[in-house]
Amino acid sequence: MLLVFVSSPAFASAAVTSSTLPVFTHVFMIVMENHEYNEIIGNASAPYINGLAKQYGLATQYDAATHPSLPNYLSLTAASDFGIIDDCETCFLNQTNLADQIEASGRTWRAYMESMPSPCDLNDSGPYGMWHNPWVYYNDIRTNAARCNAGVVPYTQFASDLTSSHAPNFMWITPNLCSDMHDCSVATGDAWLAQNVPQILNSSALQGGGVLFITWDEGNTDLGCCTYAAGGNVATLVISPAVAPGVTSTLAESHYSLVRTIEDSWGMPKLNNASCVCTPAMSEYFTQGPPPVIPEAPLAALLPLVALVIFGAAAPIRRRISVAPHGRGGLR
Repeated sequence: MLLVFVSSPAFASAAVTSSTLPVFTHVFMIVMENHEYNEIIGNASAPYINGLAKQYGLATQYDAATHPSLPNYLSLTAASDFGIIDDCETCFLNQTNLADQIEASGRTWRAYMESMPSPCDLNDSGPYGMWHNPWVYYNDIRTNAARCNAGVVPYTQFASDLTSSHAPNFMWITPNLCSDMHDCSVATGDAWLAQNVPQILNSSALQGGGVLFITWDEGNTDLGCCTYAAGGNVATLVISPAVAPGVTSTLAESHYSLVRTIEDSWGMPKLNNASCVCTPAMSEYFTQGPPPVIPEAPLAALLPLVALVIFGAAAPIRRRISVAPHGRGGLR
C-alpha cells in the first residue's frame, strides 16, 4: 500500500536574486569634482544626490585612481593614468581608449562639455577647463578633426541628442568648473544635478535598458584599493531600472572597475588596469529576476489525492512510478 503523509501546506520557494551584468543599451557618465565620500553622502547640502543614493545603487568603498584631476579622467576613459602626475594640457597620448572600443563594437559615443565654446575646443575658456575633457588628449580623436568635432561637443547639444531616435550608446558629461563642485559649493553641484539628471532618468535611453553612473574624479585623501587606485574614497551612484532599489555595495572598487563594467557589458577587450584580476566589475548592483515562485498548495486541495491513494484508486498514478537505482522512486 502506498502511503502519503501530509502534515502542513507546502511552502512557496524563496525568491532568490543573483547579481548579473546586463547588456546596457546606453551608458551615461557624469563626473563631479574633488570631494570625498563623507563630504557628499549624508551632507544636508546635497539632498538630491542623497535621494538618488537611497533610491538606486551606492558604492561605499569606491576609490579614485590618483591625484590630481587629469589622470583620473584618463583612468575613467582608458583605465590608466599613463604616468601623468599633473593637469598638463599638452601631454597628448597615442593610446587606445573607450571611444575606440565603443566604435569597434559597432556602438556610438559622444562627450558633452558644459561651457565649451565650440566642438573639440583645446583652450580653457571661462568655466570650461580642458583638463576635464580627457577625450581631446587622445591623438586618434584630437588629430581627426571630423571625429573630434562630431564626438566632443558643447553640452548644449545634449538635450536634443537625448530625445532623438539615435541617441549615442555612450554619453559622457563633464559639467563646468562651477557645476561640478570644483570651484563652487556642494549645494551648487547638487542643484545642477537636480536640474539636469531628471531628463536622463525619464528618457527612453535609460528606461529601455540604460545605466547612469555619477562619480567624483578624486577625493582629498590618498585612500585606495585594488592595487592601482589611491585617489581617495569617492561616492559613486549606479542608476538604472535594472538596479535593485537602495542597494549599497561595500565591495572595494575603483575607476578601473567602472571601465571594466562597461567593457564586460558590451563584450569589449579590457584596457590596461581594467584587465587586472584586482579590478572587479560592478555587477552586484544589478539583479537577475527571481525564479518562478511555486504557489502554496492548501491542505484541502491535497485531501482528495490522499483518499485516492489510500483506497486503491491511484493505479494511474502508480503506473508513473519507476524504480530508481538503490531502490528510490522517481517520477518520469
